[in-house]
Amino acid sequence: MASAEESVQAEGDEAQTPKLSEMLESGWRFYEQLEKSQEPLNSEGVQRNVTRAVQQLQQASRMLDKLHLFSHNEELDEISTADLKFVLLPALLAALVMKQGGVAQRLEHVQTARVHFLHFLRLCKDYNISSFHLPPDAQDTEEASPGAETDNLNPAHPPQPDLIAMATQRQAKIERYKQQKQVEQKLADLRLLVDGGSVDEEVMREFYLLQVRRWITVALEEIESIDQEVQILRRMPALTQAPRQKPRRAPMKPFILTKDAVQAKVFGEGYPSLPTMTVNEWYEQHRKKGCLPDQGIPQSTVDVDAEEREKEEKERKEEEDDDEALQKARDWDNWKDTHRRGYGNRQNMG
Repeated sequence: MASAEESVQAEGDEAQTPKLSEMLESGWRFYEQLEKSQEPLNSEGVQRNVTRAVQQLQQASRMLDKLHLFSHNEELDEISTADLKFVLLPALLAALVMKQGGVAQRLEHVQTARVHFLHFLRLCKDYNISSFHLPPDAQDTEEASPGAETDNLNPAHPPQPDLIAMATQRQAKIERYKQQKQVEQKLADLRLLVDGGSVDEEVMREFYLLQVRRWITVALEEIESIDQEVQILRRMPALTQAPRQKPRRAPMKPFILTKDAVQAKVFGEGYPSLPTMTVNEWYEQHRKKGCLPDQGIPQSTVDVDAEEREKEEKERKEEEDDDEALQKARDWDNWKDTHRRGYGNRQNMG
């Protein structure tokens, strides 16, 4: 059985078509560099390279479909070591599609990536490369989501969590994580041998099989994340519609507080409640009343002091034995002895 490289090379010698293996390795190498790069993913240069890599892998995928390299009736042992790496093509294509930017196209990108990931998982399931549960189709997920959303919007019937399914899913994630760590450790050891060259076919086949098993775990995790992201994106109309601009508020016109009609005619009133006097007039009015701080004690305080001085003068005369004051005080005391309090006050009587 001829390998995919030989078939593509035989068909494309006249058209100068790149080799299928070169296109795959180029996209694979770019993805690994992108994962290690510190450059922002949404930068113009990175997005240009991502688009170029996606187009290259899409062309390689079309070429691979024409060859009918993989079949549902074959076993894993029937795939040659040289062709085993092409199983990774849809997974690499899906991973690079996920790297494409554009907020408005995000829903389209994740849906396309899910299709490629699911194609890769079905291929691995057909050849029984690893044991896992195949995710449902996107159509089945969409049909199940409207009912769940309706239940979530009904406060009288909140959705009940499936504890058994949640526990099973959690256990599956733990197992995948453990397998992922073991596979990555083996891959690190085999990569040193592969990069060094001069390895036999058995080592190379094991290397490609470990890569496929690693990408199975990646694809399962990515499909789960995509399903959650799709539900969020469909509830965000801002991603599909242009943002509406808020109407700008007209600027406030300046206004001047005026005193009389002449100033109002010149400057415009601008405010319904106008002042009745200027600051100078207010100051003059309070100055005449003696209520300003720089005029000493206010008038009210002066009146109180005058009463106190009059009372003190009366007490002083009594202490100095003033005959008139003493006689007046004695008469008043005698009057109080013979008359009750309020005597002679008949104004309020009926």
